[in-house]
Amino acid sequence: MQTHLAPEFQDTPEGQTAEAILRRCVHCGFCTATCPTYQLLGDELDGPRGRIYLIKQVLEGAQPTRATQQHLDRCLTCRNCESTCPSGVQYGQLVEIGRQVVDAKVERPRQERLRRWLLKEGLTSSLFKPALRLGQAFRPFVPAALRDKVPARPPARAHLWPQHSHPRKVLMLLGCVQPAMHPNINAATARVLDAAGIQTLVADEAGCCGALRAHLGDHHGGLDDARRNIDAWWPMVDGHNQPVEAIVMNASGCGVQVKDYGRLLAHDPAYAERAAKVSAMTRDLCELLPPMAATLGRRLRPGAKRPRLAYHPPCTLQHGQQIRGGVEGMMRELGFEISVAPMDSHLCCGSAGTYSVLQPTLSKQLRDRKLQALAPLAADVIVSSNVGCIQHLQAGCETPVRHWIEVLDDALMP
Repeated sequence: MQTHLAPEFQDTPEGQTAEAILRRCVHCGFCTATCPTYQLLGDELDGPRGRIYLIKQVLEGAQPTRATQQHLDRCLTCRNCESTCPSGVQYGQLVEIGRQVVDAKVERPRQERLRRWLLKEGLTSSLFKPALRLGQAFRPFVPAALRDKVPARPPARAHLWPQHSHPRKVLMLLGCVQPAMHPNINAATARVLDAAGIQTLVADEAGCCGALRAHLGDHHGGLDDARRNIDAWWPMVDGHNQPVEAIVMNASGCGVQVKDYGRLLAHDPAYAERAAKVSAMTRDLCELLPPMAATLGRRLRPGAKRPRLAYHPPCTLQHGQQIRGGVEGMMRELGFEISVAPMDSHLCCGSAGTYSVLQPTLSKQLRDRKLQALAPLAADVIVSSNVGCIQHLQAGCETPVRHWIEVLDDALMP
């Protein structure tokens, strides 16, 4: 795609990156076939190709409008289009740049600015957990728009953490909302790793991965989150006594962000080298565990009935990290019956971080479509790999929705 950047963008890293991405696009339109919002709305400007044109026009000097901003807002950033694109267009990076530029030129309505600020600061605040517990206690009185976001109280063993020490050690990011909304995911992860002979370590100073702020337009805040995490992890990543072998992620949304630290901080001389190492060491849980399937298999409860599973692969895993088949393959090796929706497994469920709050109508339409695709599998439990997908899907159905590591944890002997 021929591009002539406006002078204000020509010599900036963002402008140069955007130009290189734009020049790879050949207008083929394959991306529209797999774009969830284009499938729902049928508007070219609500598909990747149309949004690429909008971003190109702005970078060439056109004045963006509120409509431009809304078309970019409606993008889920699921990156399904990247998996489809034959030219390797890095759409996720481009839309990130486009949103920054448009938000700098188009002021949002006051109510919208407030809502986005509350999400950005509230979900990453230490006050989130007590606020959530209050919401659980008074759930019937919570406004309907937020009730879907309030999960049931966690099980008693959600805080049962293994106490064994092992020679093999990994770091784990607890996350910002997961410890409050679904704490059993982290505890189950530590218990399964313990059964595989791996000790899980946590850096108390680490917090939000930065994705939440970045997706809400706070690019610099997202980078600060990344720097804080790198500082918190570095003594164990670069330790001389016994450094950890990996940084494990059990939320694929966090995993795709941390794996991107190297790119995001490549121009920061104080952090570039360390960020690259942290990204290189980061592994999703389904990358780390499969070699230990035989060990875990010996720890399974003999004769126990195992639930029939339907798996929803998050976009951040299959498109963002380009990891497919890891969860299904491992669970099948361990004797579980697990299926994916044959026609719909590549599509987003509509969660997409804060998208389900900011774009509730589209989000619920996508969720309903996903649940309709999963229904014929007649599963006892729906499983996924990302806390946002889990909570979003659970709000729309009565079938239990859990992280796959929780199901595996339940099947292991104490």
